[in-house]
Amino acid sequence: MRVFVTGSTGFVGEAVVKELLSAGHTVLGLTRSDKGVEQLKSQGAEAVNGTIEDLEVLKKGASQCDAVIHLAFVHNFTDFVGSCATDRAAITAMGSVLAAAGGDRALVITSGTMMLEKGKLGDEDDGPDMTNPMGAARGASEPVCLHFAKQGVRASVVRLPPTTHGYGQSGFMGPFVSVALQKGVSAYVGDGQNRWCAGHRDDAAKLFRLAMEKAKPGSIFHAVGEESVMLKDIAAEVGKQLNIPVVSISTEKVEDHFGWFVFGAGADNPASSAKTKERLGWTPTGLTVIEDVPNIVKYMKSQEA
Repeated sequence: MRVFVTGSTGFVGEAVVKELLSAGHTVLGLTRSDKGVEQLKSQGAEAVNGTIEDLEVLKKGASQCDAVIHLAFVHNFTDFVGSCATDRAAITAMGSVLAAAGGDRALVITSGTMMLEKGKLGDEDDGPDMTNPMGAARGASEPVCLHFAKQGVRASVVRLPPTTHGYGQSGFMGPFVSVALQKGVSAYVGDGQNRWCAGHRDDAAKLFRLAMEKAKPGSIFHAVGEESVMLKDIAAEVGKQLNIPVVSISTEKVEDHFGWFVFGAGADNPASSAKTKERLGWTPTGLTVIEDVPNIVKYMKSQEA
């Protein structure tokens, strides 16, 4: 299949492009920079310049392909609601083109397990927590995508865990390690019993491919390799790798310590991928987040240097 990939040069996107090409598909990648064009060409993909705000560029890219994998997102947290509106407009533009084209066209978009109800083991059939402002804003993209299943498109959603990790920024792990480097301690909140689900980016890339190839219309999948990893355990391994103290931060001081990342440090987001494995035959094989901490620390230290 010929696949249009937005966010094609990002942390997850780079792995998705590699996975698609390795499986014999061809890729047209959206990128914002000349460096991105060169990266895609070096991988054996085609490139088109543009952003997800460029709806005509998105429509043209979708019209030239059999499938769309939508990974890009405007990470403007000063206007998160606006970023989510941009995401929905992009999905609508590309989905409309695929629906009009007919045939076996696939649309796979990206969401996150952080949209689910906090503190509960979420699964693929759970909807976003619309009582949570973040869940309501970002979660609204899911029904926009899945609506195209009613128009003949094999539309599906892949929810990424908060720490989709590997050598690189690694979701929540990047800022978590960055704070530890800056503060000289590896900290968790309170008793550290809050949990993140986790998954390796190479496993996520395989899931995006499988969803594109054979997902039933209207499906939701979780790229979760580990259902529940306690923050205290993550902090302990980060402290070990950096050779710094591991400490508990009280809830009163957590914002002073973690700054903007307070929402991540205190997140309690366990999630299952049992239905994903059953429905797609997906089997994660990548490193666990604890096993990957040395690679993440190495990368973040190189960025701080």
